[in-house]
Amino acid sequence: MAQKLFIGGLSFSTTTDGLRDLFSQVNGVESVSVVNDRDTGQSRGFGFVEMATAEAAAEAIRKFNGAQLDGRTLKVELSKPSPSGGGYRSDSYGRGRR
Repeated sequence: MAQKLFIGGLSFSTTTDGLRDLFSQVNGVESVSVVNDRDTGQSRGFGFVEMATAEAAAEAIRKFNGAQLDGRTLKVELSKPSPSGGGYRSDSYGRGRR
């Protein structure tokens, strides 16, 4: 069963291809994405890598958590599912909205 990994600490210059190149050292990479800001298009400093098996995911965590990429130290861990229904946000004036 596929396992999604959260990759934090990415440099703003890290691309999806660069992240894929690093994680391809472990067999079983199914998908890779660096998350970009929808307004600016700039990286938000994190991404996701989906591994084919739990074993491949565990190996990637062991190998790359704390590793250096583009001058930054990576944080690699199992991705936590996002809460359904969205979250509660406040605008810049402190008023809540959905």
